[in-house]
Amino acid sequence: MLSKLTRRHESVLLLAIFFVIGLTTLVDPQHSYWNDPRGSAIDILRQTALLGIFSLGAAIVIISGGIDLSAGSMIAFSGSVCATILLLLAPEAMESAEPLGLGVISCAIVGTLIVGFLIGSLHAWLVTSVGLPPFVATLASLVGLRSLGRALVEYVTKAPQIPIFDEDFRYLATSVWIPVVLFALLSIAAWIFMTRTVTGRHIYALGGNEDAAKLSGIRTVRLKWAAYVISAVLSSIAGILYVCDQSAAIPENLGRAYELNAIAAAVVGGCSLQGGVGTIPGTVLGAFFLRIVIDSVAKIISRGADVYEGLIVGIVVVCAVALSHMRQSLAAGLRIFDGPLGVVAIVTLAAGAGLVTMLLSASAGMNSTVVGPLVTVAALASLIAVYAFEARVTRRKKAGR
Repeated sequence: MLSKLTRRHESVLLLAIFFVIGLTTLVDPQHSYWNDPRGSAIDILRQTALLGIFSLGAAIVIISGGIDLSAGSMIAFSGSVCATILLLLAPEAMESAEPLGLGVISCAIVGTLIVGFLIGSLHAWLVTSVGLPPFVATLASLVGLRSLGRALVEYVTKAPQIPIFDEDFRYLATSVWIPVVLFALLSIAAWIFMTRTVTGRHIYALGGNEDAAKLSGIRTVRLKWAAYVISAVLSSIAGILYVCDQSAAIPENLGRAYELNAIAAAVVGGCSLQGGVGTIPGTVLGAFFLRIVIDSVAKIISRGADVYEGLIVGIVVVCAVALSHMRQSLAAGLRIFDGPLGVVAIVTLAAGAGLVTMLLSASAGMNSTVVGPLVTVAALASLIAVYAFEARVTRRKKAGR
């Protein structure tokens, strides 16, 4: 039953991707997807690969029943570590923009991955041995790692960034095939790990019911360690690629709020924040869908699209979680829009939808004073329909008992 629901969710998500692409093709004033399909596809695939790499780690942690809020800061810190190692091993080449050499680049990459392994192990220790909730343990890293990265860069260079000019190093991310192939290989490896190995199946069991997993003899501490280490190492890989992409380690801005994007990709892909549910293919589709949505907003809104990126990601996450929770609530005979609080929520959501649409349409050059109220009315009508549907379903369930 769960497998059937998962396949259905992935099919719906795939249809949603095609819908967003088609809508963007029509609404985009430049019609970029139609006029330059190859360039658009290359950009989306590359950005999806960068996002997807650390989203895989977030998905595995969520399936295990935890949460990792440190991905963005881990990317910033890993990028800073990588650039620092390059600078320490080849200071003259870094300053004179000469080739760094394969040996130096390899040492920097290996050193960065080791740092990711250590930080992931620290997260697991805080969660298992110290007993901190995963939210608190990784929140500390979210706050601290970015500051540590800034301090490291300023200690080494007396400046807020470390520029990197080596073309071979930058090619790791500026080429489209390396990030995409790497993402594909990591996705296949993660899928095999989660579905074809005993450890992966135990991670699902851990997220579904930790107490039952312990009683079954499953070593839950090792599973949590594996999940958090995988997440941290994948974030380190993403940090290396983002530094390559930006040609500089700037910890103040690198990877900011990317932890929300990773969680969004996993949740949109079907992972349940309660643990025990989710798939790697779903996460891949979730990352692709999220990247398509962000790219569509950038194409439709000619100016200030970055202002709305966080807003769009937040809306996508809330909608994905709400829809999943709504299915569970209806199956249990419960309602999400129940009583006076539900009525207030309907009014607030409809007004919010109208306000967001008005702002987006104004940025896109549309008549916001007309579009905003229309969307408000449509959203209000839709939510009232959901309210009535929930009421009817719950009445039938109560009558059938």
